[in-house]
Parts: sequence; structure tokens; C-alpha cells
Amino acid sequence: MSKTIAVAGKGGTGKTTLTGLIIHYLSKMDKGPVLAVDADANSNLNEVLGVEMGLTLGALREELERGGDALSGTPIPGGMSKADYTELRFAEALTEMPDYDMLVMGRTQGQGCYCFVNGLLANQIQKFSGNYSYVVVDNEAGLEHISRGVLPAVDTILLVSDCSRRGIQAVGRIQQLVYDLKLPAGKIALIVNRAPNGELSQGIKDEIAIQKLDLLYVVPQDESVYEYDSDGKALVNLPEDSPVKVAVRAIVDLIL
Repeated sequence: MSKTIAVAGKGGTGKTTLTGLIIHYLSKMDKGPVLAVDADANSNLNEVLGVEMGLTLGALREELERGGDALSGTPIPGGMSKADYTELRFAEALTEMPDYDMLVMGRTQGQGCYCFVNGLLANQIQKFSGNYSYVVVDNEAGLEHISRGVLPAVDTILLVSDCSRRGIQAVGRIQQLVYDLKLPAGKIALIVNRAPNGELSQGIKDEIAIQKLDLLYVVPQDESVYEYDSDGKALVNLPEDSPVKVAVRAIVDLIL
């Protein structure tokens, strides 16, 4: 059985950076293959990992809804079912790297009901995820793909916030959404990112208590992340002793 870790939080908190570094660390632990899933509509997990983004599942969903390739207009070949076509194209959407594989959900541009094709994609993801020891998902705040059943049930949800009261309140609302939707999750934990000197003010500690959040780890501000991002360097190539990489290793050890 694979273990699924979902990371969620509002934009600008460093959520995707932490997700990419978690994937990188897991893939180096030699505990089994890792599937990385970029489920954020603003897809940029590939930039953190330093890989090119290929066919997205959003584009594939458009193809299926229109009966074939949405770009070329080529219909599904005769005698091939939607399920068989999905499996064929799904394999093309899987970016295979030496240490992990990646799927990008992507945006859907069209309108209308996608219940049928969502079901097909869910079946493919469930089948593929069984081949991996870990599935790590970078989500948007609304947890859309999890709530719709497109992605697997989650073992751990990591809620990422910055060091602001508004940020803590935002992840408090995400946690409440998980409860309201009755999403299966073995553990929900808070990570506060970019903390000056790795410390939280009393006001932020009080807000965490008000929101009834389980604080797992405080990640210190790491200037090397800004420097690498400004230079267009993949963040997985940060030095192993950088504060954020040290923090991610500790986070993974705590949740496994």
C-alpha cells in the first residue's frame, strides 16, 4: 500500500518549495518509488524539481470530453474505448525521472460536467499509485482533486502557512474544509514556513491554538531559496546543509 502525503496552503507561503523538497528527500531515501502529483492549478512543482512539464491531465480530460485529441482534432481511434484511450494517453502524461515520476493535473479550460472523465482519471491514478511507495501531492487550498475523489485517500495532510496571523487563519479554514468534506486523513499537521530565526511570536502561537492546529514544525527563513529562485535554479539543488533542506528532512522523519 502506498502512503499519500498531501501538502496544502494559500499561495505565496512556500508550499510548493516544501513539497518539491519532500519529494526529493523521499526519492533519495531508497524506500521505494515516489509519485509526485502537481494538483495546484498554478502548476510549477516541475520548476522546483528542475524538470520539464509534459501533457497535463487537465488537457487529457479535455481530449476525452471532446472525443479525441483536443489540439489536433484527431478522434479516438475506432475500436478503442475511452478507458483504453485514457490508459494510453495517461502513460504519455507520466514524466519518468530516475528517482521519481510526476503527474501534472493542470487546468481545465472547457465548461460542463466532467464526472465521467474524472472517474476514468481517478481509476487510472488509483491503479498507477499502487506501484509507488509514496504519493506526494501539491494541492491548492481548496483540495479540489482530493474532495472530488480524483486523487487517492490521504494519510497525512501538511498545512503550510507563513508567519502571519492571516496565514494561520487561512490554514485553519483549510483544516475546517477537510472536516466539513469528511475527507479521509490519518493526520493533519501545520508547518509554519519562513520564520525569522526559526522562532514564532507569542501572537502567532496563540492564533495556532485558537485555530486548533497541530504544529509539526517551524521552518526558518532561508535566504538561499530566494537566491536560487532568482537565478532560475532548481531548488532541489540547494546545499544539503541549507536551513530549508535540514527542516524538510526533519519533517519527513516525523511523519513517516
